[in-house]
Amino acid sequence: MEITQTDGKARTGVIGTVRGEIRTPAFMPVGTSATVKAMKPETVRETGADILLGNTYHLMLRPTAERIANLGGLHKFMNWPLPILTDSGGFQVMSLAKLRKITEEGVSFQSHIDGSKHMLSPERSMEIQRLLGANIVMAFDECTPYPATRKETEKSMLLSVRWAKRSYDAFHNGSDHARDNALFGIVQGGVFEGLRRQSVAALKEIDFDGYAVGGLAVGEGQDVMFEVLDYTMPQMPKAKPRYLMGVGKPDDIVGAVQRGIDMFDCVMPSRSGRTGQAFTRRGTVNMKNSRHIDDPRPIDAHCGCSACKDYSRAYISHLIRSGEILGPMLLTEHNLTYYQDLMAGLRGAISAKSLDDFVDEFHKTRARGDVDAL
Repeated sequence: MEITQTDGKARTGVIGTVRGEIRTPAFMPVGTSATVKAMKPETVRETGADILLGNTYHLMLRPTAERIANLGGLHKFMNWPLPILTDSGGFQVMSLAKLRKITEEGVSFQSHIDGSKHMLSPERSMEIQRLLGANIVMAFDECTPYPATRKETEKSMLLSVRWAKRSYDAFHNGSDHARDNALFGIVQGGVFEGLRRQSVAALKEIDFDGYAVGGLAVGEGQDVMFEVLDYTMPQMPKAKPRYLMGVGKPDDIVGAVQRGIDMFDCVMPSRSGRTGQAFTRRGTVNMKNSRHIDDPRPIDAHCGCSACKDYSRAYISHLIRSGEILGPMLLTEHNLTYYQDLMAGLRGAISAKSLDDFVDEFHKTRARGDVDAL
């Protein structure tokens, strides 16, 4: 990673991959099953995204990693030529799978789709991500549930450390994939400072290409999340990418960037687009509300997406209320454009060393609330 400028603890720069550069801070749209729902890949690129996230758990079950590999890999399969990060599958196994059993070997589970039995281990997770052709591979870990006792959290964190070493050994198998791509470790430890420090220290000994912070945005609240970042980030290697997994809301992202995070992912902009929620510079807007049905104005007058350039609030509200497919398509494009505009604004502010002013204006504008009804 090349860090081009800093402002306080915040950094901006570039992560180089064989598939192209990732400008940081970066937001990764989530393409769980080899697609960002309701979006064509070329439209996702037009929003400003440099990288997508794919999901090991979902893709191993359907259509299978082996099938994707036989069809030329995930980039070709989904027509996305730029970088792809794949998560390890650990979180989804814990949250979605049926009758799962965690052992030292890994996690045995039944598919939530058809009940078929599977084993996901560090070695199998690395194999799947290699078959997919991921440019950034995530180590296999256990996402510690919240809340959990210190004893439970320590046991989970230590298991993730052992799995991290096995992931590293399995990834570095002499293949061309390992030579050309990157492996990130995942810091666990819940909300316990000592455990987070212990996790970071152990992962630094393994020497990953980048480091993620896992186990946050799982119900602990923003104040606690920021507190964990405040004592975790100073322990992280300065010259390597830092990724906050599964985050999040716009104000979560802004606060995490201030604390030194470089990469984010979240289903929120696409999921909200499918449920009628629009992110704007003045906060979140529910397009199902009747106040929009006669409104000729765009969702956000400062947005350059096609939903805002070519369509009115009235029309998009009509689409959403009528259950028309075009509604989620336009709202998802808008939300992803908003997120990428936010990241571009953060990068520009850090480069200009004016991040504090940017953040102040961000919060002031959101506090004003949506434009007045006509």
